[in-house]
Amino acid sequence: MNREGIEKVLSALASGEITVVDALERLKGMPYEDLEFAKLDHHRELRRGIPEAIYSPGKTDAQILEIARRTLARKGEAVFTRMSEATCQKLREELGDEVRWHPEARIATVGSEERARHGKVLIVTAGTSDIPVAEEAAVTCDLLGCETDRLYDVGVAGVHRLTSNLRHFESADVIIVVAGMEGALPSVVAGLTDKPVVAVPTSVGYGASFGGMAALLGMLSSCSSGIGVVNIDNGFGAGALAALIVKNKHAGR
Repeated sequence: MNREGIEKVLSALASGEITVVDALERLKGMPYEDLEFAKLDHHRELRRGIPEAIYSPGKTDAQILEIARRTLARKGEAVFTRMSEATCQKLREELGDEVRWHPEARIATVGSEERARHGKVLIVTAGTSDIPVAEEAAVTCDLLGCETDRLYDVGVAGVHRLTSNLRHFESADVIIVVAGMEGALPSVVAGLTDKPVVAVPTSVGYGASFGGMAALLGMLSSCSSGIGVVNIDNGFGAGALAALIVKNKHAGR
């Protein structure tokens, strides 16, 4: 439950639309609900500005379905990352239109509501193979209320593709740069803009890239300043970080 949800409950209580018992029933799952196999953090968005995020691999379909049901019962929102299409289909069979599916990002949500839009995040990829991770970041930003712009396949193998599109940088509050191989693109981008850069190494590349380690180390060793680096293939983490930067920049406007 987010700030708006709690305000609605308290306003309804104050106006007499609901009873104290009703209000307690709606709020009793805070700050978390113990399902034994999982502890649902219903308080997370109020505390962090980001709803409960559930990493799907390693969980059974039954566990994921129960998490979704309990979330909806509390009128909350949950984001399921790295979900398979087969699991999402089972969720849809049970919960119908409450489930939103973003196939390229491998993200499913339940109970999601449109947020007020604020700021813009630009997502840049070195190559087409980096797009799944980039889409995970883009969808996360969108879910958290940021406008998104995409600039894909502009890596250093043909840097003119990047330099001919620098106009995209101007309207962005934050730039997420997704790259595999040697991971050089964030350094180039950060050297061309005054915007914060969130770098995402991907596991794209041949043997000596070591599943993204070469890109990760390259980004951590960048000589360009103003770069924050997240874990390998962590599009969700990059999107969440960028959205928090934007949210705090535009707070109170």
